[in-house]
Amino acid sequence: MRPVRHTWNITLRYLRAFIRQPAWVAITLVQPVIWLLLFGALFKSVVDIPGFKGGSYIDYLAPGVVVMTAISSAGWNGMAFIDDMERGVMNRFLVAPVWRPALNLGSMAYGVFTIAVQSLIIVGLAYLLGAHFENGIVGIAVLLLVACLLGGSFAALSNALSLVARQRETLIGAVTFVLLPLTFLSGAFMQLSLAPSWIADAARFNPVNWSVVAARGAGARDADWSLVGTRLGMLTVLLVVSTMLATRAFRAYQHSL
Repeated sequence: MRPVRHTWNITLRYLRAFIRQPAWVAITLVQPVIWLLLFGALFKSVVDIPGFKGGSYIDYLAPGVVVMTAISSAGWNGMAFIDDMERGVMNRFLVAPVWRPALNLGSMAYGVFTIAVQSLIIVGLAYLLGAHFENGIVGIAVLLLVACLLGGSFAALSNALSLVARQRETLIGAVTFVLLPLTFLSGAFMQLSLAPSWIADAARFNPVNWSVVAARGAGARDADWSLVGTRLGMLTVLLVVSTMLATRAFRAYQHSL
């Protein structure tokens, strides 16, 4: 099918550019490893706080780092669009017989692929550090699915912002502004029962917390699959809405030329 073929070709374009930058490859893959080691060492004593439920902190932390890595990586996805606009590549795509949504979907697919690779590295390192995923492959598969759904959503939003703003400074400012607040207004690093009530209230509407709840729940021994399924459904809706916004932003960019 033409849409699938065009989306695949756009994805390959981004993957080839990724592979041609060894330093960027190393930074992208090593960064989540550093996060896991640093956060694991910094917050490991929280398990001694009265009211903290669960096993070791590395068990609790691993899903949070996977989710944080997903939004951090996906947030910069729109930079490739800005580079293409500045070099005139985007305009050449617009006059070519390319299925227009493929430009956005291919970029999102590339972002999801890199997030999946990063997530697998985090899971492997977490195992080496003593983490347990009680439901085995099923729990890990759900963790990867959660990361990809959240990452795909933020990649689409990043693309939409880049098409509207067309300036890298705006995208950098937006990513920097939302990354840490969304992460710390969730249960990524601390149980919400130990956090102020206003943080727990805000977390109910935070997609990062939806992701953490689903990922951590799928890896628990007594998994609440109805809760996991609900959060996956909410993330799927977010992905669809984000993709629609990115498509609309792309059309707005076309009409402005």
